[in-house]
Amino acid sequence: MEFIIPIIILLVIVFLVTNIRIVQQAKAVVVERLGAYKATWGVGLHFKIPFIERIAKTVSLKEQVVDFPPQPVITKDNVTMQIDTVIYFQITDPKMYTYGVEHPLTAIENLTATTLRNIIGDLELDQTLTSRDIINGKMRAILDEATDPWGIKVNRVELKNIIPPREIQDAMEKQMKAERERREAILKAEGEKKSAILLAEGEKESAILRADAQKQAHILEAEGEAQAILQVQQATAEGIRLLNEAGASDAVIQLKALEAFAAAADGKATKIIIPSEIQSLAGLATSLTELAKEK
Repeated sequence: MEFIIPIIILLVIVFLVTNIRIVQQAKAVVVERLGAYKATWGVGLHFKIPFIERIAKTVSLKEQVVDFPPQPVITKDNVTMQIDTVIYFQITDPKMYTYGVEHPLTAIENLTATTLRNIIGDLELDQTLTSRDIINGKMRAILDEATDPWGIKVNRVELKNIIPPREIQDAMEKQMKAERERREAILKAEGEKKSAILLAEGEKESAILRADAQKQAHILEAEGEAQAILQVQQATAEGIRLLNEAGASDAVIQLKALEAFAAAADGKATKIIIPSEIQSLAGLATSLTELAKEK
């Protein structure tokens, strides 16, 4: 008898300890009392009344990701394709999540499939392939509104894969190949055009430079000839000035003219016409030369 009371006390302690519940971070516990919703426990230490209260559901408040298998959909232009989606959602109300719908994930999957079929049914194939952002936005808005009574918030919806029929894929690959070849031909033509333009510009600049060089050569040659003529004229004028200053007679001047004619001939002229005055002066000069020799 003396061992019964300690055993009873120990059992009571163990029983009470087993009804103590510690709720972890990012978790929520839905508690029922006598079959009815009683409370939602948050993070911390809680005690459950034995036989009266029970834990109905433990809910994770973290954002969750669900990857649904591909769903067959038909576009507006009657093309059947497979599309699989990824849903990012978070439980915002554990009570509504517990009592709002049976099998929430299954409900979200079916709702996603029907919503996707409705949206794709209004789009053609090309629009479906190029409008992922639009489709994602529409699905997120529809799913978020539909799952709100279930205590679920849909944060993001992504189309993971869009798989058209094989024949459509082959046609798309041929189209892409033809587009790449067209772009390659355009780039090649543009390159050849630029090359021809650069070559023509190079030839043009080369011709301009050659013309400028010839022009400069002619200018320098003309300037040289002009400078030579100017120097000759200046020397002649200087000689005349010196003769005038020395008081040279007409005979001396005529002799200088004769020397100029001789220099002009330089053995190259075939015929030189000498004025009569210079001829008489030349005879006089010859006579004077002979008299000097006799003496």
